[in-house]
Amino acid sequence: MSKLHRRKNDEETTYWLSYSDMMAGLLLCFVLIIALTTLHSKIQYDEKQNELLGKEQELSTQIATVSDQKALLSEQQEALIAQQEKLASQESELTQQSKLLGELEKLMDSQQEKLDSIIGVRTDLVKALKEEFDDSDLEVEVDEQTGAITFNSNILFEYNEDSLKDSGKEFLNEFLPRYASVLLGDKYKDYVSEIIIQGHTDKTGTYIYNLDLSQKRAYSVAQYCLDDDSSVLDSTQLENMRSVVSVGGSSYSDPVYKDDGEIDEDASRRVEILFRLKDEEMISEMMEILNSESSASAETTDTAEVTEANSSDNEEKSDEEKAEESKEDNKKSESKDDEVKVENVE
Repeated sequence: MSKLHRRKNDEETTYWLSYSDMMAGLLLCFVLIIALTTLHSKIQYDEKQNELLGKEQELSTQIATVSDQKALLSEQQEALIAQQEKLASQESELTQQSKLLGELEKLMDSQQEKLDSIIGVRTDLVKALKEEFDDSDLEVEVDEQTGAITFNSNILFEYNEDSLKDSGKEFLNEFLPRYASVLLGDKYKDYVSEIIIQGHTDKTGTYIYNLDLSQKRAYSVAQYCLDDDSSVLDSTQLENMRSVVSVGGSSYSDPVYKDDGEIDEDASRRVEILFRLKDEEMISEMMEILNSESSASAETTDTAEVTEANSSDNEEKSDEEKAEESKEDNKKSESKDDEVKVENVE
């Protein structure tokens, strides 16, 4: 009995030892599985952390790029605003220039009417003078363009002299009343501002000597016609002539040339009687103004071209800015996608 009892105890002991060994083995397996699982999780965690760090760095880079793009866009917007202000200023200036041009065109039209009127008066005066002297025995030449009347000084003066000859006085006695009747008659006297008696010489002698001679000859003609004791003109013609007459000498600075280009000494020694109309000085000044304004108009045209060029540049810049904005939008979209990815990773 005791042996049987002892054997039974030994079997029970062996059973529990085997059971404990099995439990220990299972526990070791659980420990190994947990360790492997922990190690695997740690590796995955480290990989995710590294990936997240890379994403954060990439996001920081993109944020910096977006910031730079925003700064560039801000500068471009400021430049665009400046260009728009400049364009507005140029448009305002162009508008003012257009108004000025319109006023100048009106002025030109008005002055053109006056010019046409003056040309018409001069044409009529020249025609009247030609009709007056064409049928006369007086050897005078009426310029068809200016109406200037030229007669050879040999008719009036001896060579190198400034005193009127008797034949010269007879010539003036017949010429001047007829000339005054046309030029200072009721039809034209209101248009005449000046009658000029101009002396000319040949090139013999010095300039100053001939200047003095030409002036003295012109003065002799005026003195004979306008002196208080003169009877060449009637009282009305005398009064009208005195109010507009002037004398001058040109020395040999305006010679007469032959057909072969040589100076005609005899024809150069002459006396001319010219007239000026009242509006001619104004027209002359107007033409100078218009010439200067033509330059201003050319500058206005250049300004308009510059304005158009600037406008084109602004349009090109606008296109560039649109492209930049599109790029920025794309980058912002990418940044948002990256943020979403980061959130998903977390």
